[in-house]
Amino acid sequence: MSQLIFADSLSRLGTESAFVVLARAQALAAEGHDIINLGIGQPDFPTPPHIVEAGIRALRDGHHGYTPANGLPALREAVAADLHRRHGVEVNPDHVVVVPGGKPTMFFAMLMFGQKGAEILYPNPGFPIYESAIRYSGASAVPYGLEEANGFAFSAEAVLDKITPATRLLILNSPANPTGGVTPKAEIDRLVAGLEAHPHVAILSDEIYSCMLYGGRSHVSLLQYPEIRGRLIMLDGWSKTYAMTGWRLGYAVWPEAAVDHVTRLCINDHSCVNAATQFAGIAALEGSQAPVREMVAQFDARRQVIVEALNALPGVRCADPAGAFYAFPNIEGTGMTAKEAQDRFLDEAGVATVAGTSFGAWGEGFVRFSYANSTENILKAIDRISNVL
Repeated sequence: MSQLIFADSLSRLGTESAFVVLARAQALAAEGHDIINLGIGQPDFPTPPHIVEAGIRALRDGHHGYTPANGLPALREAVAADLHRRHGVEVNPDHVVVVPGGKPTMFFAMLMFGQKGAEILYPNPGFPIYESAIRYSGASAVPYGLEEANGFAFSAEAVLDKITPATRLLILNSPANPTGGVTPKAEIDRLVAGLEAHPHVAILSDEIYSCMLYGGRSHVSLLQYPEIRGRLIMLDGWSKTYAMTGWRLGYAVWPEAAVDHVTRLCINDHSCVNAATQFAGIAALEGSQAPVREMVAQFDARRQVIVEALNALPGVRCADPAGAFYAFPNIEGTGMTAKEAQDRFLDEAGVATVAGTSFGAWGEGFVRFSYANSTENILKAIDRISNVL
């Protein structure tokens, strides 16, 4: 019989409930149930053909070996050029570190700044891996709230009030998962001005949904604030923008003082990113952006459909999401908790959603709907939920 003794630190790791819901939905579908998945956060579009062909061509051309731990120089240069095109900023390609997806950047940042006695601030409700990785690092996870009344944008004052001498890292996410909230430039200006009084605090800005904004909004990148560049980690990648979730390709722009540290973490963790995937990433950034615009236009149309449909449900109200591809309706009027609503929607309506509490305690009373699905399926799903309610 096994007598394995695991490290205590494993008990501090959480999970990403969207994958738990996905597994349950898939199991029900395998049993013959008709399931509409509005739970998982990934585009329902295929990767654009020219990107796929670039990956295939790289394999045929013999790119089968290791690459530099921080990413191919040509890819890092393409990232820098793309950031200049989109945000009007100058980025040194040597400060770009390419990793397999978005989560390694999060994990490395927590390991770099988190330890016993340290505090790390994170949004709540927010992407669950933030809190999980903070706790794993040994640091104290300190939440700041995102309010429905504020369109789920963060409040600079509320964030700054949480900073103490023990704070080592501040995590920001706009456009945000799970709420779709987007923080306006004026609020970001106030936050950056307030951070001048706290030079010991590093910033991790998760901008993975930076290409998905609606209603004429423009993305405000933290890279556009030179006064914090020396302590800013800006996370972005290919998964959402180019429908490349399965390719596992992301990057971050790191402050110069952290580049060597994170490169060593890459070497110890995964050596390097898949070579062919990196060539596909170059094609994505340097090729036509028309597929991105087309996907975002379709997400926008679906956003309007799902918000109207959710607001027509009894006991439900839904704020208009400004970015990403999530709606985060308030379901308190139904008399159900977030988890009860999630389970009933799946078991009784055959619709997979994710309870707001999967994104933190302050997500109680809300359920996340992903509108990365067809308009037909969205309307069918809401009709089924209407019958349950």
